[in-house]
Amino acid sequence: MNKALKHSIDTLNVPLERDVFLRTLIRELSGTLQDVVGLEEASGFISVVGERMGRQLNQDYKSALVVSSFSRQQVADVLVDLKKRIQGDFYLIEQNDQKIVFGNRACPFAEKVLGRPAMCMMTSNVFGTVAADNLGYAKVELQETIAKGDSGCRVVIYLKPTAESEDAEGREYFKGTEAV
Repeated sequence: MNKALKHSIDTLNVPLERDVFLRTLIRELSGTLQDVVGLEEASGFISVVGERMGRQLNQDYKSALVVSSFSRQQVADVLVDLKKRIQGDFYLIEQNDQKIVFGNRACPFAEKVLGRPAMCMMTSNVFGTVAADNLGYAKVELQETIAKGDSGCRVVIYLKPTAESEDAEGREYFKGTEAV
């Protein structure tokens, strides 16, 4: 390649760097899955990845904090922190013995999540895996999501099987097992 052409290519205003490339890749993979196998099956595939990532992140935080398990408060703190580290804007709304409720103002996938609700299975499975491993049980309900066009996310983690959690739509997680 001649020097003038290389210089003009190097100076092009192309919005491409690793983060945008990887978010776009995940968006296109999830979109292809949604189109080919449907939303439910695509969510299932992404759930497997989210569950594996949840196990790894859970172990990473336990190792860093030098603990064998987390309290409910630590679970909430870890989940907010991990989302912050990947440029999400999750915050704690409420927590008690029955549930932990999070809000979110910014998705780590940014605009790439729009129209791709299957990508929300990453949050569901990471949150559910971490909560269940440390607290024994979790049912994650994605009440509102940016992917579906809501202005933010509202994620509820039910910590015990109760009438309230039974009525909630969501995925259940149990300590030491994969999502059901």
